[in-house]
Amino acid sequence: MNASTEKISVVVPVFKEEKNVPQFLARLGPILERLTPDFEVIFALDPSPDRTEEVVLEHRARDKRVKLLKFSRRYGQPMATLGGLAYATGEAVIVMDVDLQDPPELIIEMVEKWREGYDVVYAQRRNRDGETLVKKIVSAVGYRYINKIADVNIPPNTGDFRLMSRRVINEVNALKESHGFLRGMVALVGFRQTSVLFDRPARFSGSGNYNRFLGSLKIGLNGIFCFSNYTLTLSSQLGFLIAGLSFVLALICGIMKLMGAPFPLGNPTIVILILLMGGIQLISVGILGEYLGRIYEEVKQRPKFIVDRKEGF
Repeated sequence: MNASTEKISVVVPVFKEEKNVPQFLARLGPILERLTPDFEVIFALDPSPDRTEEVVLEHRARDKRVKLLKFSRRYGQPMATLGGLAYATGEAVIVMDVDLQDPPELIIEMVEKWREGYDVVYAQRRNRDGETLVKKIVSAVGYRYINKIADVNIPPNTGDFRLMSRRVINEVNALKESHGFLRGMVALVGFRQTSVLFDRPARFSGSGNYNRFLGSLKIGLNGIFCFSNYTLTLSSQLGFLIAGLSFVLALICGIMKLMGAPFPLGNPTIVILILLMGGIQLISVGILGEYLGRIYEEVKQRPKFIVDRKEGF
C-alpha cells in the first residue's frame, strides 16, 4: 500500500500496562509509517500504580507522535476511549487495546477498506479462543439478545477495535450519552460500515485490567438498556400474562367450589405461586430501576472525564 498524507490517529486506553507499551509501539510504528508519515498514537491513561505513564513519556521523548492523555482519576475503559476520541485529530481514528490481542497488522486492511469509502471498519473475531466458557456463553447470549431487541444492529464478536472516519468521530463526540458503549454509539451514528475478520491472539503480557466478566456484563447491560425499551414492554407483557393466569385459576377454583369438587392445589403450591409472582415483581422493579438509574446519570450532565495532564496536544 502506498503511503498517504492523510492523518491517522490511534487511540489506546491503558491502565497498568507498562510491560505491553514498548512491544505494542514496536509493532505499531512500522505499520503506521508504511501508511502515512502523519499519525499520532494517543495513550488515554487512567492513573496507574505502575510505570505506565513513565514508559509512555519515555517513548514520547523519542517520537513526538506518541501522546499522553492522563485523567484525574480512574474512569474506566469506555470513558478513557471517549476521552481519546475527543482529542484525536486524524481523518481516520482507530481504537485498539495495547495488549496486542488487537493485532496492529490488521490496521493495513482496515485502512484499505476506509480508502474504498467505508466510514466504519470494525474487527470481527472468527473465534473466542482463550476465553472462559462462562464469558463465551454470556457474549453469545448477550449479542443475540441485544440484536433481537435493540434499535440498532451491533455486530457479534466485535469489541472496540475499529477504524472510524472523521465524520463518524464528529458525530460520536457530539452524542450526550454517559454510558460510553462505543459499539452501540457507532451503530447509532450509521454510515457505511464493514468488517475485517481476524483470529484473536493471547495477551502479550500480564492479565487484563479492563473488561473482566463483570465488566463485560455491565457493557452488555448498557447495550440492552441504552439502546432498547423492549425490556419494559416485556415486563408489562409478563404482568398481563400472570394476571390472566391468576384470573383463570380463580375461575377454575370458583367453578370447582360450586360443583363441590376439592380444589387440587394445596398450601405448598400457593406458596410457590406467591414466590413466583413476587420474584417477577422484583424483576420488573429492577428493570425500571435500570432505566431510572441511566436517566439519573444522563440528567446530571456531569463531564464524562476530567483530564489531569496532556502531553502533545
